[in-house]
Amino acid sequence: MTTIRNRVAERRTALGTRVLHRLPAGEVTAPYELFELRPCGPLIGAEIHGVDLREPVGPELFAELDRALLEWKVLFFRDQPITSAQHRAFAQLWGELEVHPFLAQGDVPEVVRFAKDASMVGVENIWHTDVTWRAEPALGSVLRAVEVPEFGGDTLWSDLAAAYDNLPADVRERIDGLTAVHDFAFSFGMSMDAERFAAMRAEFPAVEHPVVRTHPVTGRKTLFVNEIFTEHIVGLPDDESEELLAYLFKQASYPEYQVRFRWAADSVAIWDNRATAHYAANDYHPDIRVMERAAILGDRPF
Repeated sequence: MTTIRNRVAERRTALGTRVLHRLPAGEVTAPYELFELRPCGPLIGAEIHGVDLREPVGPELFAELDRALLEWKVLFFRDQPITSAQHRAFAQLWGELEVHPFLAQGDVPEVVRFAKDASMVGVENIWHTDVTWRAEPALGSVLRAVEVPEFGGDTLWSDLAAAYDNLPADVRERIDGLTAVHDFAFSFGMSMDAERFAAMRAEFPAVEHPVVRTHPVTGRKTLFVNEIFTEHIVGLPDDESEELLAYLFKQASYPEYQVRFRWAADSVAIWDNRATAHYAANDYHPDIRVMERAAILGDRPF
């Protein structure tokens, strides 16, 4: 079997042959009647115009937004001066929300606040999928910009179905059926004292998830490992697990699979956490960047 290094060399000779499928095979999209959708690219990410998130979202509008989210994986809204309560209400359209055990809360318990300034450097600049250390990771998240720097602080999302699709066939065959351990210990756990860590470990033990999950709605296979929370692949020697994970992590880094969003105050994004990874660029220190996020509870990956 060829080594991973050889595979990387082979990929470099075939960069122009990536196949990008936005929709599951055979699925045909339909027009949107209740808003204007402007794609950010051919694969992932679209801006929604003509929706005011301060107003109640009825069932017909929600159905179109949900379909757009499944098709485009992340949706963006501009000029949405919503309150924390309105933020929560919008996210709750997709289901019950988590109250995060480790992050600072905003004005309501379900909305967490990420506040960065000269004394607090951003640490979200690693490709990751949210809360995969939970047995049932988030379905998705709604993030809104409260205050942003003049330059920098963009967020990027990567389509993990496209990342999986473009793995070599022998790698896909190798990883289908494997599981990996996800843990908060080497992220949130690093700042805890022993007593708090023991209490949190009792509530949130390390969990196993498939390396390749199946999206419960679209049926697409997506990579489901990430640099922050995935600790090792079950059943592999440590060095083999590290090498394979490093190779899979790199899949999210290719621009062909990505969308990059430039924030402005009152911008809102909602993304499908089952289909994407994201990365918050930390290029704005020591400027202020304040964001708030609500995460929607999900299901057990399979």
